[in-house]
Amino acid sequence: MTQRSPPPTLPTSPRSSWSPSRTHSAAGKRSRQSISPKAACSTRCSSTSKRKPASDHAAWQPCHAAMLLWGTMSGRTKAKRLLPGFGLTLGVTMLYLAVIVILPIAAMLLKASSLGWEDFWRIVSSRRSVSAYSITFGSALLATVFNGAFGMLLAWVLVRYEFPGKRILDALVDLPFALPTAVAGLTLVTLFSENGWYGQLLLPLGITINYTQAGIVIAMIFTSIPFVVRTVQPVLEDIQPDVEEAARTLGATRWQVFSRVVWPVLMPAFIAGCVLSFARSIGEFGGVVFIAGNLPGLTEVVSLLIFIRLEEYSYEGAAALATVLLLVAFGTLLLTNLLQNWQLRYMDKR
Repeated sequence: MTQRSPPPTLPTSPRSSWSPSRTHSAAGKRSRQSISPKAACSTRCSSTSKRKPASDHAAWQPCHAAMLLWGTMSGRTKAKRLLPGFGLTLGVTMLYLAVIVILPIAAMLLKASSLGWEDFWRIVSSRRSVSAYSITFGSALLATVFNGAFGMLLAWVLVRYEFPGKRILDALVDLPFALPTAVAGLTLVTLFSENGWYGQLLLPLGITINYTQAGIVIAMIFTSIPFVVRTVQPVLEDIQPDVEEAARTLGATRWQVFSRVVWPVLMPAFIAGCVLSFARSIGEFGGVVFIAGNLPGLTEVVSLLIFIRLEEYSYEGAAALATVLLLVAFGTLLLTNLLQNWQLRYMDKR
């Protein structure tokens, strides 16, 4: 019986041995050594053009599209701007801000600074001025509270419900923007007079609106409520109802859906609308002067007092009172921006 000899074995070396890790590492090296899409596309198109006629070369247009996309992603393709020239556009913008906004404010502050600190403080802290401040800011605060509640409700109805006359109601919201404030004041005086539609109903109850602080609040509400509606409405339109329905299916109540899903998204727009409404109210003049009149200590607002100082040729006194309104409006806007930034950071952490 013959014994079989073992089959011959090939010489092995450490480099020829196989393992999955070595295969993956080699594949990783090949993938890291891959060429860019632009080079691959040019190589492919050049090799294809040699094998195909010119009429068939158009079939490789997607390859050229890939080259364009690669150039755009790598920043090599510059985006075309709609307005020609960055310097020209920036210059026109800065010129507009300087002529329309900065220079008038600077002139007013310069006029107020010519008084001196003692005269400035005497004018802005007089009894008549303090009374005008309290009437103006108190009425504006009440109007802002009403606008915040009713404006939110009106925006919700316009976005979430369909009913006859919706477009007409949506258009009427912008009416105070287009209507002159003097016309608005005259309209309110007519409605709330003793012979007016609303005045006849309120007179038996002993309620008088004209030439009272209630008339000031109504005039401020009429002229400033669109700010809340128009800032909340587009944000509310972007909220998908599917998110609310998903929260309801998970067991959330209607109040929980509104307070934890809808309200955090609406809060920045709601705050901005209320602040704009407040800033618009403290500067209201045309509507207030018709319905409230000029009763110092009772219905005299700061804007009306500034107008009286101008009629008395006291330009420095008018500038001093206007500076107070400017500082209040600027401080309110600054506080609003800080609150909005804090709210956005809080939402990002959540």
